[in-house]
Amino acid sequence: MNDQIMATLPFISEAQIDAVLDWGPLMDTLEQAMSDFSAGNVVQPVRQFIPVPGHDGIIAAMPAVGEAMAVKVVTIYHDNAGTGVPTHQAVILVFDKNNGSPLAVLDGRLITEMRTAAGSAAAVRKLATTDRAIVTIMGNGAQARAHIKALAEVTDIEELRLWSRNEAHGRALAEEAGATYFANAEQAVRDADIVACTTAAKEPIVQGAWLKTGAFVTAVGWNTIEGRELDNAAMANTVIVESYDAARDQAGNIRGSDCEIFAEMGEVYTGTKVVPEGSTVIYDSVGMAIMDVAVAKLAYDLIVR
Repeated sequence: MNDQIMATLPFISEAQIDAVLDWGPLMDTLEQAMSDFSAGNVVQPVRQFIPVPGHDGIIAAMPAVGEAMAVKVVTIYHDNAGTGVPTHQAVILVFDKNNGSPLAVLDGRLITEMRTAAGSAAAVRKLATTDRAIVTIMGNGAQARAHIKALAEVTDIEELRLWSRNEAHGRALAEEAGATYFANAEQAVRDADIVACTTAAKEPIVQGAWLKTGAFVTAVGWNTIEGRELDNAAMANTVIVESYDAARDQAGNIRGSDCEIFAEMGEVYTGTKVVPEGSTVIYDSVGMAIMDVAVAKLAYDLIVR
């Protein structure tokens, strides 16, 4: 490897990334990346992850080549919740697609957080009722906060609701966000137009019987490949994923319910698949490498070029 390149390889910090990433361009970038993926213009394996012995944690590698080329290495340590150390930490190494040279190392924590919420918001922008919508957030962590911000960019929120398994943390976030806290999950979900599930729950926290016809549900919590946030009745609706292969391999909601997958989100963006009007939609997200790669390249171009 060229010593000159390595000696000057920039590290791009979370603060630098936070200063340049805006929700609108981020959603547009993800929509294009997911469209490219479903059109067969992206090369990436299903995320490879291994458990960390002695810890409730994993380390995962996520390489992809599309319009940009990069690899993310991410760790998830659930025991970090409530400490000063994030549960999700990551770095992303971006390469020059033309010659394979490294371009930069980026802090990946905020990119992971924002691309996940932006993926949900972009799907809402495409498919959901966004005019004076009742929005329910299930959870109180980083993704709950990110989804509140991202959804506000695409939705005229008439009422913001929040439920959490940890009532004290949930009430605190609800007060901070101007939401109404619900101690009862069913009451929080009933009549909601948009429901964002952002928890690490291993058993369903949302039942299909609670969902309003035509509601949009995004499920982004990492619940292991066997855990889930949604019950079988919820998963009997119109299910959309980022990747058929990744969802069948790693989405606990899908593996546990053995549901039918209607489409990849990229197919919906390109019009290859059209969601029937009035459908109750379940967007089951596990995240995929090209999302991180595209956003990392966006941040790199904004900061370095």
